Amino acid sequence: MRAKLAGLVIEPREKREVIEELAAHLEEAYEALLREGMAEQAAVQRALSQVTNWQELQHKILIAKRRGHLMRKRAHQLWIPGFLTLMLSMVFLMALQRLGFQPRIVSWSGPGTILFYLPWLLSLPFFGAIGAYISRRTGGSQGTVLLASIFPVLALTAAFLLMFPIGFITERIVGSQVDFSIVATALLKDGIGWILVPGAALLVGGLLVRLLLSGRRSPSQGAVIG
Repeated sequence: MRAKLAGLVIEPREKREVIEELAAHLEEAYEALLREGMAEQAAVQRALSQVTNWQELQHKILIAKRRGHLMRKRAHQLWIPGFLTLMLSMVFLMALQRLGFQPRIVSWSGPGTILFYLPWLLSLPFFGAIGAYISRRTGGSQGTVLLASIFPVLALTAAFLLMFPIGFITERIVGSQVDFSIVATALLKDGIGWILVPGAALLVGGLLVRLLLSGRRSPSQGAVIG
């Protein structure tokens, strides 16, 4: 079996894992055939015959390994630092609210009144820098680093955009027409206070980290080059 999988182009550790998994699967099939009363040599041949095309098997294993590697890479470089940034920023905002900090009210002729939590906004560059730094340390590209830093506003943007389909569904269920001009005004007003300005603050932290670490190799990049 090792000879059949010799052409599998993956790391030695992963190749050992593949061989061990396949060997365990074939051993289970072999033992099941023995319990059915088949002779040992016939059971071996029957178990091995389950793999009809070793080259095709190598191709499937390689695709599965690459897909798994890509998912792990994306999780470590984007999802984990991004959600960490989101959680830290939201927890800090809730802490400010529990401590009694009041938002600053800004009124203007556009969408009306907008609320700003200044201490929270001042903390966002720091949280954005944390997400960007973790992403960069795990080998994230420059674009991924910035996405990790502004991940909280990406999540909030998705939540705001859901207001439109929710409005359509409500209109169908209730039977009354929804005034989407009100929804659009709410999106504009809340979007400035909760997306645009916080996004800019988070991006400052991400850009600072990218600037400071742009001339350095991440550990994973150094390992690949070395």
